[in-house]
Order: sequence, then C-alpha cells, then structure tokens
Amino acid sequence: MSNFEINAVSRELTGTSASRRLRREQGLTPGIVYGASKEAAQVTMEMKELNKAFENEGFFSHIIKLNVNGKSEDVMIKDVQRHAYRQEILHVDFLRVNKDTIIKQHIPLHFINEEACKGVKLQGGKVTHVMSDVEVICAAGDLPEFIEVDMIDAEVGTIIHLSDLKLAEGVKVLALTHGADHDASVVNVAIPKGVAEDEEAADSAEGEEAPAAE
Repeated sequence: MSNFEINAVSRELTGTSASRRLRREQGLTPGIVYGASKEAAQVTMEMKELNKAFENEGFFSHIIKLNVNGKSEDVMIKDVQRHAYRQEILHVDFLRVNKDTIIKQHIPLHFINEEACKGVKLQGGKVTHVMSDVEVICAAGDLPEFIEVDMIDAEVGTIIHLSDLKLAEGVKVLALTHGADHDASVVNVAIPKGVAEDEEAADSAEGEEAPAAE
C-alpha cells in the first residue's frame, strides 16, 4: 500500500507565529493529520526530507507511510500551502486512509507522441494543453500515479475530452459524475492562428487573381 515514507513528530504549539519559527529556526515544516474518525494531530516534518519527497510527482497520488513519534499511519496528501514566490512548503494536510477509502484527488496528465502525431508532423498543427491534471474519484488503493494521453492519432481539428481519457477500472473523472455537459476539453490540435490567417489571405488572393489570368 505505501510506496513513500515520511517521519514526523507531534507538536503542541500552533498558530502562524509558531509555524514561522519552526520553519526559520528549526528547519521544520508543520502539518496536520486527520480523518478515519480519529482526533486531528498536529505534526512537524524535516523540511529537507519533505522537499526531497515532493520532487517526485507520485508522492501526491500514493499512499504514504507517515511515522509519527515512531507509530505509522497510512495517509495521503490532501492540501499543500506553498510560499507565494519562494520554493518553500509552508504547511501540509494529510488524510488518514486505507486502500478502500474513497477519495478525490488531482492526477497529472502525461501527454505522449505530441511531435509524432499527424496533426503536428504532417499538417503543421500545434498541440494546446487545456488541462495539466484532472480530478478523479476512486479507492485510495486504485489511485493512478498519472493518466497517459496518447496523441499519436491526433490530426488538425482533433479535440480530446475528459470522456476520451483511458482510466483503470474503478477510477472515474469527478467532473463526469455531474453529467455529460461537464465533458470539458483536455487537449487539442490546431493550426496556429497566425499561420491560419496567412493561409486564408493567400487563398483569397489566389481567388481574386483567377479571373485576370483567364
């Protein structure tokens, strides 16, 4: 169940000032653990250890073993507060889970074969990403690390929607559970605007010159 592990210790002092001192003076990042009908627990983690874990995007979509004072709990990240302009994690919310816990989570999209698709390679199109991640609902144990979007068959004019995403059994796009009118576009292939306008102008010019040539 757990592919990642983080060590933490309990903390008693809370509030903005106390959290600021933890980060600046002790190199610790504050957090909270809640859920599973248990009392919420305030914790701190080594900032360096947490930053290293955050480098792996899978950290956000896997069950994590959180060791609090030597006692482990299975959790998942539910919220992260980051500094406005510094690469600094200010606070992390963890949700207690097991493999059957139904959760909602944002999962990154991995686009492949963009440059190799017909729309780009042969038709001069450009791929435009409308989304970089999508929120899904499923059991924690079934949560995918990422969702792959294969562009190999995409031509100019192709629009891939949420309903076109290939998901594992038991995983659903949250937006689609609200109805078909929430089937938003994820990515599309189109001729760049400037190029399209130039082509239209060229076609128009050719049409105007045709009678004179006769």
